[in-house]
Amino acid sequence: MNLTNQNPDSARPGEPVELTFSVQNVGNNDLKDITVTVEPEYPFTRLSGESLEKTVSYLNARQDDNDAAILKFKMLTDSNASEGTYEIKVTTASKSGSGSSSTTYTTTKTIYLEVRGKEYAQIVTINKANIDIAKEETLEFIITNTGTSPLKNMVVSWKDPKGVILPVYSDNTRYIKYLKADQSVNVAYSVMADINANPGLYPLDVNLSFEDYESNEKNIQTTAGLFVGGETDFDVAFSESAAGEISLSVANVGNNMAYSVKVSVPKQDGYRVSGSSSTIVGNLEKGDYTIASFNVASTQAAGVSGGSASGTAKASAEGGNITSTSRDSNPLKIQIEYTDAKGERITVDKEVELELTSGNMTAQGATGNNGGLSSYLLYIVLIVLAGGAFVYRKKIQEKIQARKEKQSGSKKPESRDN
Repeated sequence: MNLTNQNPDSARPGEPVELTFSVQNVGNNDLKDITVTVEPEYPFTRLSGESLEKTVSYLNARQDDNDAAILKFKMLTDSNASEGTYEIKVTTASKSGSGSSSTTYTTTKTIYLEVRGKEYAQIVTINKANIDIAKEETLEFIITNTGTSPLKNMVVSWKDPKGVILPVYSDNTRYIKYLKADQSVNVAYSVMADINANPGLYPLDVNLSFEDYESNEKNIQTTAGLFVGGETDFDVAFSESAAGEISLSVANVGNNMAYSVKVSVPKQDGYRVSGSSSTIVGNLEKGDYTIASFNVASTQAAGVSGGSASGTAKASAEGGNITSTSRDSNPLKIQIEYTDAKGERITVDKEVELELTSGNMTAQGATGNNGGLSSYLLYIVLIVLAGGAFVYRKKIQEKIQARKEKQSGSKKPESRDN
């Protein structure tokens, strides 16, 4: 008995394989009731509707190839079978002679079958689900050989149909020479989204091609989603201060829209907020800015010129003076909350230096007399008094001069001659 054909030449996981045997009587006695049984082992099993036992009623002695009986068997290969060579046993039973003198012969032969592994690859994941606008990002695909056969000469490429996401520094193609079963490989690209892109989810068409066992090219196509847009950044600067109220300029310096922006002054050492500590400024487009104002009082010690103990003022917890020396103290902490393009609420912490002009500036909520203001009032009073004294003295001199002229004009001419 010989295996004359196998279809396909290599068994494929999850697919049937057909074996063709040639059965000949090469002995000197005629044979009858020949039974041929295939005994499959893993990864082969009986195919539904197919028998693994077949019979030949009679075989003459000393047959040649033309007289051989042809038997075909079909089996199913397990879908998870690994690539390799497997063995199955084929048993032949036959009878020679008749009646009580008949003899039964049994032989077992081992057949070796080659299994070609399943060739398949899968993009398991992408290292990040979103990229920023107009910012260089790393996009990484993880390719896994989920088949049971090695893959060779793989080509990985992708494309955004809308042309929003493009590779930079290289093209969109990567080559993998060889990848064993159950192994993974990382494929990285540098990409950038168009600065004019609208935030949203964009599809990437991914193509994976490779050579199969017979060097035929196969393709696996899939689609991955990538979100463009997301978080942004802000710049906060001190704008002005008047009557205890400070104004801050808040600018969206990122590349994405910020929705429902709220600016807050959190509780912190050195400052106290009178009234509301938060304000909602609405939406801020990229490059846009707004003004947020708060009533802030300093609660930290602020020195004044002179350096003496008598010349040192402290801003009380009830409210004090924010002076030019406050710029050496702790910066004011600002908290910005906004909703990004994905609908997630993001919080950004910032610090801003209070750059005040020279002299004293009263913060909202300050009580008692202000030393700086008293000095200014004193100067004004002195100026007014000096001006009044000057005017009064001038008027006295004018009166004295007028009196002299009057007395001189009242004398007689002769008296003047005398």
